[in-house]
Amino acid sequence: MEDNAQKGAFRRFLERKNICFSAKRYGIDALGAMAQGLFASLLIGTIIGTLGEQIGSALLVEVGDFAKSVSGPAMAVSIGYALCAPQLVLFSLLAVGAAANSLGGAGGPLAVLVVAIVASECGKAVSKETKVDILVTPLVTILSGVLLAKLCAPAIGAAASTVGQLIMWATELQPFFMGILVSVIVGVALTLPISSAAICAALGLTGLAGGAAVAGCCAQMIGFAVMSFPENRWGGLVSQGLGTSMLQMGNIVKNPRIWIPPTLASAITGPIATCLFRMKMNGPAVSSGMGTCGLVGQIGVYTGWLNDIEAGAKSAVTAMDWIGLLLVCFVLPAVLSTVFCVILRKIGWIKKGDLTLQ
Repeated sequence: MEDNAQKGAFRRFLERKNICFSAKRYGIDALGAMAQGLFASLLIGTIIGTLGEQIGSALLVEVGDFAKSVSGPAMAVSIGYALCAPQLVLFSLLAVGAAANSLGGAGGPLAVLVVAIVASECGKAVSKETKVDILVTPLVTILSGVLLAKLCAPAIGAAASTVGQLIMWATELQPFFMGILVSVIVGVALTLPISSAAICAALGLTGLAGGAAVAGCCAQMIGFAVMSFPENRWGGLVSQGLGTSMLQMGNIVKNPRIWIPPTLASAITGPIATCLFRMKMNGPAVSSGMGTCGLVGQIGVYTGWLNDIEAGAKSAVTAMDWIGLLLVCFVLPAVLSTVFCVILRKIGWIKKGDLTLQ
C-alpha cells in the first residue's frame, strides 16, 4: 500500500511539473523544435553568409558567422521551449546547449537533443520548489546539463558521426540502391511529424547521401504541392512546395494511398541524383533534410559547390550542375507525382477531396 502511495505521489509530482516521458514529446516535439533552433542559427547564418560572399558584403558574412556560432544554445532553448520549461530553465539551457554542441563534435546536434532534454526535465523538477529558486533552478539545470555533456556528449557525437559516415560510405559504394533508400526514408521523415532536418543534422548527412536526402524531401514537397493543385490551388502549391508536405498528414491518415505518388517519385529521383548527376550536399548537413522549404535544400547544394571550388575539388559550377538541380528538385517530382496520382485516381485509390487541405 505504501509503495503504491509513493508511486501515486510521484506521478502527481510529474503531472504538476509537466514532465511527460513519451516518444511524442521527445521524438517529435523536441526533435522538431531542435530543427527550428538549427534553422534560426546555423541554417539562416549560412544563407546570410553565402549571400554576403556572393555580393561581396563583409558585414553579411560577419552576421552569418555570428548566427552560426550560437547553434548549440539555439537548439537547446528551442528544445526547452517545446518541453514547456519555465523561464529560468529556458535561459539556463543556453550554457547547456553550448557545452553539448561543442563536446559532441560532428554529432553535436544529437548530443544537444539528448543533453538538453535531460537538463530541461531536471530543471523543471526543482523549479519553484525552494525560496531561492533564482539560484537553485539555474544551478541544477546547468550542472546537470554540462556534467552530462562532459560525460556522454563525445560518445553520442561519435556514434552519430559513425552512423552518418556509414550511410555516406554505403551511398558512395552503392549509389543506386542507397540513393533509393536514403531518398525514400528521409522524404518520408519530412512528411511525418518528425524532423528530417534534425535527423540529417544529427547524422551529419552530406555528400551523395545528402544529395539523395534532398531529392527525397523535394519529391514529397513538390509532389504533394503539384498533385493536390486541383483541390488546393495556388495557396496549397506555395504552402506545401515552399513550406512543408506535413500539411497532408491528416489526409494521409484518412487515406494512406495518397502517399504513394510522391514516395515513388522519391525512389526514382534519389538514384538519378546519386548516379546520373552525382548531386552532393557539401553545405550544412541540416540542409539535406529541408527540401524546397524556403529553397534551403537548393541553397545548401549551391553552398556546397562553392565550398568544393574553394577547396579545389571542383573547378566551376557547370550547366549540368544546374540542370541536375532543377530536374531532381522541381521538374521530376512534379511530373512523376502527377503521373502516378492520375493513375491512382483512375483506379479509384485517390478520390476527389482526398488531398484537400483543411
